[in-house]
Amino acid sequence: MSSTVSLRKEGNVAGDVLANDLRALRKSRGLTLAEIAIKLGRSVGWVSQVERGLSTPSIGDLRAFAELFGVPISLFFGHEATNDIERGVVVRSGRRRSLGSNESGLVEELLSPDLGGSFEMLRSIFAPGAGMAKPVTRPTEEAGYVASGDFDIEIDGTWHSLGEGDSFRFDNKPFRWRNPGSVPAVVIWVVSPPVY
Repeated sequence: MSSTVSLRKEGNVAGDVLANDLRALRKSRGLTLAEIAIKLGRSVGWVSQVERGLSTPSIGDLRAFAELFGVPISLFFGHEATNDIERGVVVRSGRRRSLGSNESGLVEELLSPDLGGSFEMLRSIFAPGAGMAKPVTRPTEEAGYVASGDFDIEIDGTWHSLGEGDSFRFDNKPFRWRNPGSVPAVVIWVVSPPVY
């Protein structure tokens, strides 16, 4: 029995989504096909075929891609649109790709159809009392809208306490977050370029 992921559907749409996402992740990190091939121990031709949807990576390959890009492997197992007209355009609420886990204090749902555009949109759910211990800096412009709950964000060394209806934006600055409340905080988060 093969360990290759079955992504073949009509017109290989699932494979095309995976290919687009892998290409977007590589480009957002400024890596070449040759650099990816070296890191994965694969040929440049194979990586190129995967990015064009001509080859289907195995589960082990997807784990290696996830580790290399610092994303959960669940990102690569998306839910497809229910019909061709909506594919690549609409994401229905019951068909979002979930990322993260309750144990981490953060669960995110990809609201964008894929990672192929110039930005990604996420629905981030922060557990009560959860927080990011150390600031991180990403080469991105980010913005968010607090849909519900209380949400604190530190941007470039300054903490901001936000509530429902508040929003924020920052560009390539160190940030971290925490949920000081007793209920989950829900934030709609936009990141450019995509990092998941």
